Amino acid sequence: MATGRKVEIELKYEVAVSGGADRYLVAPDLGPFTPLGHVRSTRVEDCYVDSADWALSRAGFAARLRRTARGTQIGLKRQATAEGRLQRREELEGPADSESAPADWPASPARSAILELCGDAPLVVLLTIRQLRRVRRLQSGETRAELSVDEVEVLGDERTLDRFEELEVELTTGPEEPLHSLGEVLDRDDGLRHASRSKLDRAVGAVRAALPTMPDDLQKRWSEAPPELLVRRPPRSQTERAGRAGPPDETKDGSSEPAPEAAPGALPTSPQLERVPAGTRLNGPRALGVLPDDSLPEAARKVLRYHFARMRTKEAGSRSGSDVEDLHDMRVAMRRMRAAWRVFDGAFKPGHTRKLRRRLETLSDHLGAVRDLDVLIEGLEAYRAGLDADDRPGLDPLLVLWRRQRASARDLLIHELDSARYARFGAEMEEFLEAGVNEAATVATPTLPHRVKDRVPSQIWSAYEAVRAYEMVLPWADVETLHDLRIAAKWLRYTLEFFGETLGPDSTRLMGRVMALQDFLGCLHDADVAAKLARDVLVARAGELTHLETETIGAYLHSREREVARRRRALGPVWRAVVGAPFRRALGRATAAL
Repeated sequence: MATGRKVEIELKYEVAVSGGADRYLVAPDLGPFTPLGHVRSTRVEDCYVDSADWALSRAGFAARLRRTARGTQIGLKRQATAEGRLQRREELEGPADSESAPADWPASPARSAILELCGDAPLVVLLTIRQLRRVRRLQSGETRAELSVDEVEVLGDERTLDRFEELEVELTTGPEEPLHSLGEVLDRDDGLRHASRSKLDRAVGAVRAALPTMPDDLQKRWSEAPPELLVRRPPRSQTERAGRAGPPDETKDGSSEPAPEAAPGALPTSPQLERVPAGTRLNGPRALGVLPDDSLPEAARKVLRYHFARMRTKEAGSRSGSDVEDLHDMRVAMRRMRAAWRVFDGAFKPGHTRKLRRRLETLSDHLGAVRDLDVLIEGLEAYRAGLDADDRPGLDPLLVLWRRQRASARDLLIHELDSARYARFGAEMEEFLEAGVNEAATVATPTLPHRVKDRVPSQIWSAYEAVRAYEMVLPWADVETLHDLRIAAKWLRYTLEFFGETLGPDSTRLMGRVMALQDFLGCLHDADVAAKLARDVLVARAGELTHLETETIGAYLHSREREVARRRRALGPVWRAVVGAPFRRALGRATAAL
């Protein structure tokens, strides 16, 4: 394994939409570069470490233990400096062993630096970054480089805090001038943004956002972190300073200060992820007020009232159409209400709820029809933005069709919202919620299991069993079966969410892993739907489309099929995080808390 000191020179871009940079891996040429060999995929796990007193961070180093199939390596990197498009940083490397102290590692410049700065102090893990790296070697004259598209997952407190994609082109050998030429090509892609911060900087931002939900010992550790680590200003190239980045923000007294970065969300890569409403703990249970001693009807009333209130607050925005997220949030609230009827099935007299459930289902279908087309259109527009200007009109038939279908679906939605049926539904729902436990199916007695802590553990395990049952068929499951698994994961998530406040500290971590599985499968389902609809257009309008339209829609179809195949291949780690023994043990602790 190579050891020593080097200077890393690279182009770095954030990928705006998942899969938006895949075409660079298979392009026949890239600016002045010609690809060499095939695309190689590798999984990498980086554990960022420091001493308890943050000696490495205070010295300006980021220390990374990288685990791959070939072994473990320690890397010490200084903060990058930017010259034009290129970022440079000094890196020290050497072999390491995550199970032993640095003093016992083989000699290397990285080991020497760690011993000089930290002495005999043990290293502690700060956070973990996992990556699926797909790499293509490039050549231009004497210059060799590696282009990689990285799917990145940030882990902290044993849960996923952030997901994103990056494109990097790292100089391997030779002059760096061809990288500048390639940078000019990549700069023209609207789906790429210059990465103005490192993966570690973004990961630290995710940790900072999640700190209020972390255990006290982790909060204390991060509260002692060097300020320069928590608010590190990212390097900016001359291009960014002059153009994209714009002028620095000004404080009230006129001084220039870096604007605080928006903290990344918990699971950000899917367009279906809901925004976190006020009163929600990040990746954790909502403040629904459910208590272990509540009866099931009382717990159900609390859940329903919370989401009914959310639904009503988003109604005006859904009518006006000024913000598509209002419609999305209204749909999410209705989904939670529908889920509550199922999770709390049998808690109420069925004759008193049947009409409400039917009306909720109808309205939810209308919202879903509009939202599903929003997702399709957003994905298509992002893909279109990554094409050459001459090729973009080729997608117009799809875009026009889906926009027309969305307009029709929205007309039906507004008609429903304006109907007397919807007005009656709102009044009847309020009346039902006011009646509360008087609508319970049976009268509670001391010997009849009726409280949350009596009934919910078995409900949670039953929902988990429905997910784990897919274990035997998963290796050869078709897309329809994976969609069924997604639905099973959704019901497990809702069950955990509704009772999360009663389940103890493990509930946050459990919910995050189930959400990751559900959202991963959701993106797979979205890609499959888009592929099928594109194929329908190619078949139904074969005689009408121009050559450009046929070729461009066909390429979009193939890109969605590749996305489905890629996600099927990458499902393993997300699945194992839910069915593995650590999850089951944590689920046991959570239900035991009741």
